[in-house]
Amino acid sequence: MNWTSRTTIGVVLLAGAVALGSIAVPLTNHPKFCASCHTIAPSYESWVQSSHKDVTCVACHVRPGIGGWLHDKAWAGTKDLAIYWLGTPTSPHELQAKVDSDMCIGCHRAILRVSEVSPRDLPQPVKDVGLVMSHRKHMEAFGTRAKGEGCTTCHAGVVHDQPIKGYPIVIPRGHVSADTKPWYPDHPDGSYLRTRALSDCFRCHDGRSEHAGKVIDRKCESCHLADKIKDFLSF
Repeated sequence: MNWTSRTTIGVVLLAGAVALGSIAVPLTNHPKFCASCHTIAPSYESWVQSSHKDVTCVACHVRPGIGGWLHDKAWAGTKDLAIYWLGTPTSPHELQAKVDSDMCIGCHRAILRVSEVSPRDLPQPVKDVGLVMSHRKHMEAFGTRAKGEGCTTCHAGVVHDQPIKGYPIVIPRGHVSADTKPWYPDHPDGSYLRTRALSDCFRCHDGRSEHAGKVIDRKCESCHLADKIKDFLSF
């Protein structure tokens, strides 16, 4: 085979790869492609009913840049497909997909400047007691702890879970088991998603853990408006 023939074959293969990629990438970026896997289907069904239904899967789960694409989509996606077709697929209740905080902050950067949320901005029933907290301080604390925590530590269920305790929308879990309204998630006992769903603010605000030399207490007024909490919270 002469040099011209090899060059021709190389050009044809490269053109074929580009053509295949131009078809495959948009196709595999579509949420319905993700939902074709029965493990992901429940996550897709919750996504289409969520406040993020106009945000695609890859917008949250694939980091920008060639490095993010190669690792989060090409490598992880191929591995998941191999497991789905040749191995034992993960149970939908055991999914542990990670969303990098930078992906969230890309759209929600202004939240780092919010230190207090007034009652008018909140849904019932938490509207009755207000909410005071600093996202920036929490992100800095997570960075100091260096345990891989971030936005989804508190907001994990916003896209793929259901509202709890009469809340009209999915919001971070304040205290799912420490007040007068018990709540239990639909996920099976012992599953990762059930454990995550029951992990609320008291995972850190336990009266024992420390940050910056101070104990992280679990007093109501640490998070709620002091003049409003007496009639609404019971511990």
